[in-house]
Amino acid sequence: MNRLKIVPTIVLVIGALYSLAPILWLVFASTKGPGELFTTFSGFPSFNGGFAENVSQLNAYGGGRFWKWTLNSLIYAGGGAFLTVLVSAACGFAMAKYRFHGRAVILGSLLAGVLVPGITLSIPQYLLLSSTGLVGTYWSVILPSVISPYSIYLCQVYAAASIPDEMLEAGRVDGASEFRMLWSIAFPVMMPGLVTVFLLQFIGIWNNFLLPYIMLANDDRFPLTVGLYSLLNRGASQPALYTLVITGALISIIPIFALFLFLQRYWKLDLVAGGVKG
Repeated sequence: MNRLKIVPTIVLVIGALYSLAPILWLVFASTKGPGELFTTFSGFPSFNGGFAENVSQLNAYGGGRFWKWTLNSLIYAGGGAFLTVLVSAACGFAMAKYRFHGRAVILGSLLAGVLVPGITLSIPQYLLLSSTGLVGTYWSVILPSVISPYSIYLCQVYAAASIPDEMLEAGRVDGASEFRMLWSIAFPVMMPGLVTVFLLQFIGIWNNFLLPYIMLANDDRFPLTVGLYSLLNRGASQPALYTLVITGALISIIPIFALFLFLQRYWKLDLVAGGVKG
């Protein structure tokens, strides 16, 4: 019986190692010079030597273009995720707590929208934004990500489960407007769910490649995904750029880890606060 209990643990360990293997390869590869990149294992990584030199070269490339791409990614991911949270929270709250004609149709459309791959919408979105003159701007990447069927559905489910109708009725008796109840009652109660939506959307936009690749032509507007891809293409004629791409890929992971660790604290605090209030 005990042996059977060990099997799931072994499977999880293998899965974790499989997921971490590319990151470990990035760590080792980012410490190698251009001539050592495709060599076999040559010792443990040296962050004072090879890695520091690679970061220095990455920083000097194009007058610090990598950090411009990083700032662009923060604008796209942070701005898009924040707007998605606002829109999804309002829509999810309305879908969960109000009864109106067409509600069932909208819910069905949301579920259908969750099943539609985002890649199929990229060309229609490009044509639509091109007609408004927004292609090539920051908004061409941010706006398509604001309406997220999955985020709205997640907020709808969370609002239905966490916001009692009695709390809203008490707010109406006290004279609070519907907008006030959304801001003062719904948002604080839904905060753990909103943090989840923000994190998922931030990661999705941060890692998105196809949409900014289609929408943007100006190198100064590229996010990290498209910027590193452009470096990779140039590496065919300049092999030294491969090392910069790998070092940049490793650095690009750091904000995701930092954001996850930072928001994890708010998940725990909000869940405990919700349990006390209940």
